[in-house]
Amino acid sequence: MQLKHLNQMPYKHLLVSQELETKIAVVQLNRPQALNALCFELMDELIEALEALDKNTDVNAVVLTGNEKAFAAGADIKEFAERNVTQMLLEDRLSQWKRIEAISKPLVAAVSGFALGGGCELMLHCDIVIASETVKLGQPEINIGVMPGAGGTQRLTKLVGKFKAMELVLTGRFIDAKEALELKLVNKIVPVADCLEDAKKLAREIAAKAPIAARAAKAAIRKALETTLDDGLEFERQRFYLLFDTDDKKEGMQAFIEKRKPQWTGK
Repeated sequence: MQLKHLNQMPYKHLLVSQELETKIAVVQLNRPQALNALCFELMDELIEALEALDKNTDVNAVVLTGNEKAFAAGADIKEFAERNVTQMLLEDRLSQWKRIEAISKPLVAAVSGFALGGGCELMLHCDIVIASETVKLGQPEINIGVMPGAGGTQRLTKLVGKFKAMELVLTGRFIDAKEALELKLVNKIVPVADCLEDAKKLAREIAAKAPIAARAAKAAIRKALETTLDDGLEFERQRFYLLFDTDDKKEGMQAFIEKRKPQWTGK
């Protein structure tokens, strides 16, 4: 399989590669000495890389991963320790997470080891999560005198309900792979050695579908988490109708009628 390594771009804390034949890309957090803690520089690079891949017509799905020890062990606490409220408000670094949420292409997370604090929040920004049996998830910010600030309180509550979210955030305890699966925070559990490849396999399957339809479907599913049923249904209908003006809709339906494999153009 032909690979294209994209690290000619100035990434200090990421490894980025692209499978040209299958139209997927892999973004690996690469601060192993700090368990992939999300320092400001890494976050800037991550957003730059994801936005570039979102615009890349040769990429239909993205896998986000870390290493076997850690997806991301949280924020880099040293960068926050000396900051005061004025600095935090003026810098407003947490607002940049909206740019990750705005990525329109499917994001598949391959998560092993620690995904804590900002690392757990980053996982929650993804669309599908393949977890290894070693995964440890949590929002332990309460233990250092703060609280989740990149969506942890909001996304956890929507996904697991008020009472479980309260328990996890107020105790800061970690949950293992089995509990994460029971809470529907991950899609499946696999051996550590299989985690990344399973995520890539799923990303390849998604990337082989009609790309505009996949992006529209992702937007509609996400809309369901933030709006009423009536508003969500209206959003879904509008996206469904808009797809009827795409070449891929015409190709997909004609291929179905002719009993052949469709050739998507992403137009």
